[in-house]
Amino acid sequence: MTQQVNKISTGISGLDEVLMGGLIPGRSYLVRGGAGAGKTTLGLHFLCEGNEEEGRPLLISLTEGYERLRIDALQRGFDIDKIDILDLTPSTDFTNEDGYYNVVSPSEVEREPLMKKITERLDEVKPKRVFLDCITQLQYLAPDNFQFRKSILSLIDRVTGCGATFLLTSEVSNLLSDDDLQFLCDGIISLELLHDQRQIRISKFRGSDFVQGAHTLRLDGKGMAVYHAVKPKKYHSHDHAFEIISSGVPGVDEILHGGIERGTATVISGPTGVGKTTLGVQFMKEAAGRGERSVVYTFEENVKSLQRHCDAVNISVSSMVKAGFLSLFKVDPLEFMPNEFSYHVCKEVEEMGTKIVMLDSISGYRLSFKDRNHEEYEMRRHLHSLSEYLKNAGVTVILINETQNITGDFTISDYGISYLADTIVFMRYLEIKGEINRAIGVLKKRLSSFENTLREFEITKYGIKVGNPLSELRGILSGNPEFISKISEEKL
Repeated sequence: MTQQVNKISTGISGLDEVLMGGLIPGRSYLVRGGAGAGKTTLGLHFLCEGNEEEGRPLLISLTEGYERLRIDALQRGFDIDKIDILDLTPSTDFTNEDGYYNVVSPSEVEREPLMKKITERLDEVKPKRVFLDCITQLQYLAPDNFQFRKSILSLIDRVTGCGATFLLTSEVSNLLSDDDLQFLCDGIISLELLHDQRQIRISKFRGSDFVQGAHTLRLDGKGMAVYHAVKPKKYHSHDHAFEIISSGVPGVDEILHGGIERGTATVISGPTGVGKTTLGVQFMKEAAGRGERSVVYTFEENVKSLQRHCDAVNISVSSMVKAGFLSLFKVDPLEFMPNEFSYHVCKEVEEMGTKIVMLDSISGYRLSFKDRNHEEYEMRRHLHSLSEYLKNAGVTVILINETQNITGDFTISDYGISYLADTIVFMRYLEIKGEINRAIGVLKKRLSSFENTLREFEITKYGIKVGNPLSELRGILSGNPEFISKISEEKL
């Protein structure tokens, strides 16, 4: 039987979730990253999370002086007064009377006084949380790697031996290697910048499991936030009863043989303006009648525009929003990163009890992926994880997919997401006798049978109207419909 490990918070809830509860007390952790990666910010979160029982935390600074640290911390809302700061920057400890830097060459004479100051402050404060920023500066003072390793090992033993949890940072560069530090520490937290997106990754965590992979990191005026990748199968699973969800439109329910199943994913695919979003919101209108909450994340259309359009076709979105049965969110895909967006969706479901989630549309969602070399693969991976997470929670997922072709060759998706769908509803434009018409059909339904004919689809001021099967037409999927009776007459 696995023994339960008590952990302490890093001060960043998303990072605690990645670490499955936080850091193990009395251990040492290396925070790696380049300049401006957020190492100091992470350390300040860690120190400020300490409570009165732990006593005053200790910050040992080798890079930023006290006054600058204080200003930066206050701007981000950190309570710097609760932290004991040992300022060992060159401006205070390594200058001569003329104000010049006094270190000419690394030697034991220069390193020992610094280590002594740290030891004395540890004995004085007796902290339970210690943050050293940045350990790379000590590497410059060491005459060789052996002496550096010996000094750091001694410092780690000294801090953790008193039961303190020790965070130390290292500057990632081509000039100096921190391989020795990675071996010596109990955990490694790496801060990375990839394709203009910040990430955080745990590569080592002795004594505990953790959520592997790269997780989204955001730095702003309030500090650091971490949004971990969704892991649906391992960390989230709910049982839910099998249930058919009606659209409230007889013709739509007929072609779906009752509707769509709860806890499944449905792709509604078709060209622009054909009525995909309207059909998706229609399911939410019916859900509101049952007292269920739904949410629409729109990546392209303005919320007010969507609301006005639906109200005009007898889908009273305004009333649903006012009653609390529907929320509309405008998402800027260039501002939100994929993990960050997934976090907000999952939070909405868990905190608000939302039953239907619609993403409108996939092409807009795709813009949040900035790695053009792996864009479609990454999008499918994230979308798959999010969909599975929601489905396991009993949430019905509706994905709006816009196809490029108005008429002509029939395609379901340009992004290879068809496999995600339990149900695929497709919509087409038709030209019949010089008029533009719409058609709707079902291509796939995993959990039940469905009608294999196409029907005419209309959006009127009274709502959605679905006509009888278009049994007199053929060639609809090719975009060139022809009346069967006319073809028979031509053959005669």
